[in-house]
Amino acid sequence: MQLRRMREAAGLTGTEAANRVGMSRAALGKVETAETRRVPTKQLDAMIATYEVPPAEAEALRQLAADAGERGWWWRYRDVFGHDSLPDFEAEASLIQTYEIATVPGLLQTPEYAEAIFRGGPLTSQDHIDRKVEARMRRREILHRHDNPPRLWAVIDEAALRRPIGGPEVMRGQLDYLARIGQYPTIDIQVLPFAVGAHAGLGIAFTILQFAEPLDPTIVYTDTIGAGLFEEDPDEVNRYLSTFSHVQAAAASTVASAQIIEGIREEST
Repeated sequence: MQLRRMREAAGLTGTEAANRVGMSRAALGKVETAETRRVPTKQLDAMIATYEVPPAEAEALRQLAADAGERGWWWRYRDVFGHDSLPDFEAEASLIQTYEIATVPGLLQTPEYAEAIFRGGPLTSQDHIDRKVEARMRRREILHRHDNPPRLWAVIDEAALRRPIGGPEVMRGQLDYLARIGQYPTIDIQVLPFAVGAHAGLGIAFTILQFAEPLDPTIVYTDTIGAGLFEEDPDEVNRYLSTFSHVQAAAASTVASAQIIEGIREEST
């Protein structure tokens, strides 16, 4: 409602404001009525400039937008996620494309596999590890929801499937899970075999999130030791889209990938 009052104070109709800030009229309406929590940074900044919002109020709006991303289930795990709003974006995405090198993507991990990963990190308490595992499992629930689950397209380097995280039993369970969930109609899993050699995605793990609303910009998420980073610049996003297209083309088909996963699993028995 606050954004609507500011728009009206600026003497703009909803259509005029939407055109100026680069949103559809419907998307702007959802933001103004708080039907959607996600306001892209560039569009919020455009509203602030268009409505000539004073600096103090502009800062308050930016803080509200940041806080809004914590109102979902992940708000209860803010000690785990910190300021990382990836779960918020995942929950609203219509298509998630992820390329992983070292580990199975987080949305496809089993609890045992995730726990083994966290145990391999900096020393922490068992309670904190349990909480991080619980938060990760909550993240993957979006794949099972009945109302418009996102399409997930994962390309996983063969190295991630052969790295014995947690030991043979944990890896067998993880590979079994990949085989099962890869049969979901909304999930595609491809393996990038060692035999491919050099390829466009060497050394780069990333996730691309696209949204149903055409004017919502596609964003890219990359994980770092300190925190996750988001990229919204169209040129940079297009580079990642191109890279994903290359690794997807280089990877085995979904059918062949399922056979590769089964073969690796059999090797571990």
